[in-house]
Amino acid sequence: MPTIHTADLLLTGDPGRPAVPGGAVLVDGREITAAGPYEDLAAAWPAVRVRRWPGLLTPGLLNPYGPELLEGAYHPDPREAAELGTGPLTGAALAALEMSDARWGASARRGVQRMLAHGTVAVAGDLRRPAVLDAVHRAGLAAERRAGRPEGAPALDPLAARSPAEAMRPPLLPYRGRAATFAVFDVPDEAALAARGAATCVATVVAGRLVYRRR
Repeated sequence: MPTIHTADLLLTGDPGRPAVPGGAVLVDGREITAAGPYEDLAAAWPAVRVRRWPGLLTPGLLNPYGPELLEGAYHPDPREAAELGTGPLTGAALAALEMSDARWGASARRGVQRMLAHGTVAVAGDLRRPAVLDAVHRAGLAAERRAGRPEGAPALDPLAARSPAEAMRPPLLPYRGRAATFAVFDVPDEAALAARGAATCVATVVAGRLVYRRR
């Protein structure tokens, strides 16, 4: 069913286009078929479903640490929290675990879900474990190559060491043929997003599917 997603501010990701107060995108299937002020879209398509979000609607984010976070870290199951904690395990803590392919796959699925909760729609870096690749592909995340290991410490928050402009992709405009892939953050503007980080994500949409929604 076609759906209008609207937020307080629409950031297109195109530096040549200004942000749109009360902006919206019309999603039909996997693609964005219109974008602009909510009033214009609502007038042109009065019968479609509307999802209203607080804050800032933007292109989704790229996390450059795909291998480090999904193949070099273990994401504990909530049932393991008392023993292993809740954060990713690396180094000696990871080496102490017995990691089968099935366990790597389960870890990657949890890691991907935590990425989606930070507005991530793509990861960079060569992924080699089939179970990890399967988790990434099933979630619909794009996979990009990278020239080398990026600077900084791997983090689930793609904005931990880079600006929103550096992390956002792809732009939402021009929308013709553009996949409906974006995120919404409960912040008033781009400066606030940079200051508060991607943990402010309230929704992530990948190819028209709402894959994360804050409860």
